[in-house]
Amino acid sequence: MNHIELFAGCGGLNLGLKSEGFKLTLANELSPMASETFAFNFFNEDLNKEAKKTVWLSSNYSKDQMSKRLREDPRTYPENFENSDIDIEDLEGKLVVGNIIQLNRFLEQNPKLIQSLQSAFGEDGGLDLVSGGPPCQSFSMAGLRQLSNDRNTLPWEFAHFVDLTKPKFALLENVSGILKAFETDGKKFYAWFEVAKVFAQIGYVPLSLHVNAKYAGVAQNRPRFLLLAIREDIFNKISTRLTSIEHQIFNKPVHLFNAIKNEKNIDVSEYEYLDIEKDTNLFSESFLQYFYIKRSHDFHTVSDAIGDFINEDNHDPEFTNHLKQKFSDVLSEKPITNHDLRSNGKLVQRRFRIYQIMNELSLSAKKQLKQVLKGQIQVIDKHLLSEILQYKFLTEDGYKKFTDESDFMLFLSAHLTNKQTQKALKRNDPAPTALSIPDDACHYHPDHLRTLTVREMARLQSFPDNFSFRSKTTTGGKMRQFEVPQYTQVGNAVPPILGVAIARVLKHLKMKLD
Repeated sequence: MNHIELFAGCGGLNLGLKSEGFKLTLANELSPMASETFAFNFFNEDLNKEAKKTVWLSSNYSKDQMSKRLREDPRTYPENFENSDIDIEDLEGKLVVGNIIQLNRFLEQNPKLIQSLQSAFGEDGGLDLVSGGPPCQSFSMAGLRQLSNDRNTLPWEFAHFVDLTKPKFALLENVSGILKAFETDGKKFYAWFEVAKVFAQIGYVPLSLHVNAKYAGVAQNRPRFLLLAIREDIFNKISTRLTSIEHQIFNKPVHLFNAIKNEKNIDVSEYEYLDIEKDTNLFSESFLQYFYIKRSHDFHTVSDAIGDFINEDNHDPEFTNHLKQKFSDVLSEKPITNHDLRSNGKLVQRRFRIYQIMNELSLSAKKQLKQVLKGQIQVIDKHLLSEILQYKFLTEDGYKKFTDESDFMLFLSAHLTNKQTQKALKRNDPAPTALSIPDDACHYHPDHLRTLTVREMARLQSFPDNFSFRSKTTTGGKMRQFEVPQYTQVGNAVPPILGVAIARVLKHLKMKLD
């Protein structure tokens, strides 16, 4: 199968698809920093030295000013395609750095390029897939959830690109927060439902899924929304070969599609997404089975993913060996990079030890200890305090158990924090959803009171060690509004192993056409 990758980021989804034999027709990414990583891994291009397969749609700088391009604020890309590198006669397999809105406008101005993309540059059968994950911060439950945020228009731009290029399948990935309703003028607005309706309007049967990467074999609890859209003529061919349970999967999507096609109103209650936690049998007994290869008793854990970095005696190498073998034919061999240990101050290290202890406590004790650190309470219930004081805390004099309540409360008062998301990883559980800020999680081992390295975070996302992340390691302040450094590239990526599952689902469906 061949595909176009929009919102390509550093290339997590592309890596998963490529490992399953997918051929890249074209890629598009807004950030030059993420593009640097994509080009290095898939084209073996160091953009600081050459850019043969990476082209800019528009830039404030010429091609010989690459160092400035790589630090350019994408929000300032010129509207008139200034300094564009694009040659529509030679675009196959390339990465286009630029804005999706501008890319759609560029296509509209170049019908010949649209035809080339529809045919996948001459492939028999035409274009198979357009995939991508539009930026999702405004949908995220960890973010501001702004209905009016400009980034909320990007799923619609994604659909517009699909309408122009007419692939057999489209795959949109987003955070679970898109499933939560926005409240506006006393009414509820369901973004995921509106996106599904848009795909129906352009002739695609939309199947909405709520999956979790841990069931696909990723060492991370990472719930995600997927919209799998199938072009009407392709669906009609596939539907003759669906099993009875697969027909059940498509009942609501077909109902939505027909309602939109016949210009009838349809309410969100008449269309629902399938949830891997609730609709397990529909996943496990159908073409969706690749999203459900792991059960709760055999999820990959944090230790599976990163335990070897600290030489744990009982580390199980199965996970890391699988990553190495799965992607060995896709990426060139490279030494391990991006594993520079981060230096955290003494006070932060002591706070990290408190977070580690929190993981061992009952919910009630954990809650009160967290409230103390936030300055919300000054006293801990006696029976909970006795539970907490069983553990050794890191003090200025080393590890010790507190025996005096007042000494302990004084110790805690010196470690107050306003950080809402900081936590310690749990050794024997999948990691929490990887965020794009490096200090959101600290290591689980008491001898490693530090945040994770880029490489450790990448392992939790199921990137193999020979996938190298480029550009700055991290950023802060106003630069965070547009820069996409290594930690952010990892946190924003589709886990490659989830990409493998997506690829297998699509191949399974395409087989029904043969």
